[in-house]
Amino acid sequence: MIKAHQINYLHKDFHILDGVDVSLNYGEFLAIVGPNGAGKSSLLSILANEVKQWKQNILFKDKSIYEWEVRELSVHKAKFSQHNSNEIPLQVKDVVMMGRYPYFDSQPRKEDFEAMNKLMYETDVYHLKERDYNTLSGGEKQRVHLSRVMAQLENEIEQKLVFLDEPLNNLDVKHQYKALEIIKKFTNNANSAIVVLHDLNLAAQFADKILLMKGGKVSAYGTPGEVFTSENISQAYNFPCTICPHPVNATPMIIFG
Repeated sequence: MIKAHQINYLHKDFHILDGVDVSLNYGEFLAIVGPNGAGKSSLLSILANEVKQWKQNILFKDKSIYEWEVRELSVHKAKFSQHNSNEIPLQVKDVVMMGRYPYFDSQPRKEDFEAMNKLMYETDVYHLKERDYNTLSGGEKQRVHLSRVMAQLENEIEQKLVFLDEPLNNLDVKHQYKALEIIKKFTNNANSAIVVLHDLNLAAQFADKILLMKGGKVSAYGTPGEVFTSENISQAYNFPCTICPHPVNATPMIIFG
């Protein structure tokens, strides 16, 4: 799906990313984790082709990501950003419809309304569709943007890729799980996802692969069981932890302290 080799990113003589390799197969859910300042969001932006001044060795579907035409790329991949505008003078349904812009020129089609409604139901914001976006809570706005991004990839194209930068911010426990279930369902259909997460236990439960970062470098890469060891986590976060099996699903459970 996507392969990146020796990703480097320098800003004012500071190495934000230093020799990072990423490889993601079709149908995989990759969680990028690590302490603050590890370079997680910068890596996601570069992989999503949002940092233009630094050309990197990135292949998307066996073709350089820089060779893709912008509109064509937008129906194969989408990105959920960590920071979205808090002031959008539109109703919720209109914000979600923004995800369908690559598919029509002037007026939405039947398929666009169907995709919009489907994702508003899945993210539990359909009942808010007539609301002014600016009146929503932080968590509700987060779910609206998740709906918008996932609606962008609601098409017949096979093997799509979604990037999500901290999609669980401001969400309560129920909606954190619902968001991750939406992403997992997406990857179960041979699509792929790269997600920046802070909750290591949720990453262990939902992700197929984990990329653990520290100081702009990869500390560990592999399955949750391979990456989430007390040595790896304690070293990356500079804080002691204990790893034990989750009592329900046996995935690694990280307990700090």
